[in-house]
Amino acid sequence: MLEEALIYPPRDGYPLFLTAKRYWMPEFEAHASDPDAWTLILLHSTASHKESWEPTLERIFLCSRENPEVKIREAWCLDCPNHGASGHLNERILQTPEYYLNFTCDKYAQAIYHFLDAGPNFGAKVDFRSRRLYGIGHSLGGNTMALLQTMEPRIHFESVTIIDPMLSAGGSHHLNKLRMILIKGAYERRDVWPDRAAAMKALKRRDRTKSWDPRILDIFVKHGIRPHPGSYYLENPYLGVTLACTRDQEAAMYRDPEGATKPVHSLNVACREKPVHIVLGGIHDFMPKRTHEALLDPTSGRTFASTTIIKESGHLIPLEVPDLLGKVLYTNMRRSADILRKKQRSKL
Repeated sequence: MLEEALIYPPRDGYPLFLTAKRYWMPEFEAHASDPDAWTLILLHSTASHKESWEPTLERIFLCSRENPEVKIREAWCLDCPNHGASGHLNERILQTPEYYLNFTCDKYAQAIYHFLDAGPNFGAKVDFRSRRLYGIGHSLGGNTMALLQTMEPRIHFESVTIIDPMLSAGGSHHLNKLRMILIKGAYERRDVWPDRAAAMKALKRRDRTKSWDPRILDIFVKHGIRPHPGSYYLENPYLGVTLACTRDQEAAMYRDPEGATKPVHSLNVACREKPVHIVLGGIHDFMPKRTHEALLDPTSGRTFASTTIIKESGHLIPLEVPDLLGKVLYTNMRRSADILRKKQRSKL
């Protein structure tokens, strides 16, 4: 799997750095001018980063190689501006009143929209509006992917898969207890280590991370952790490493008052307009069972192209079972292609 990293600097009135990576296989280059080939857009969860999708993408690409029924052009993974490499570059501005303790799902969606809309005008040289887009988002990234479907002027996604979104179709109060637990956990968890080896050792013992796929742990230690800021300000290279997404920024995402409810309307619209697939964890370790039931309520008017329950995992599906998720996502792409072909034939 090949990759290319890009940095989108502040411009056109947008004050934040945006970071992205493009992934592809050499054989995908044959689809460079094929209008039927998918371009994948993947959005990560709170406290994660764009590289967390790499094991899942490798499985999707392998499925495509083994069964080239669905053509893939490339995949783009993007960091939320206060996460990963973006969080590092935006460190100073994230301390200003506009953003400090005030980064929301809406701001995540605005950032991704800005990146996709400006594609042809910076280093990416990609007109995403002309591509056949397939959207994938997990947790907060799933909420954000839903919001993108109704932002104007529209960037057209032909199909999307939402993975265990942090949505509460029955009202935000259903997630109040979870929100308090997550905020408390964000502030109490360790965020400084003497080096990356020590961080890895600690993460392997931590309840939430010891169930992660070993590849995900390796990737997190490489990309989800950064040199401690004191290493720069004090010119001391021995001050250790810290989280790329700070505890304050993580907690801010959980505090978002509309983050769990506003995207529901956008999801409803998307379900009427295109194939929308939903993937949920079978273990209710984060999301209460009632929130899943509300999302799947047949009386809600939301009709999903497919519903997949992954019994082997809880909320953190891309981090715990990336290979299984990759197979599910490729199957969803095949289903969407079939649905869209039938829809096109019916119009003719």
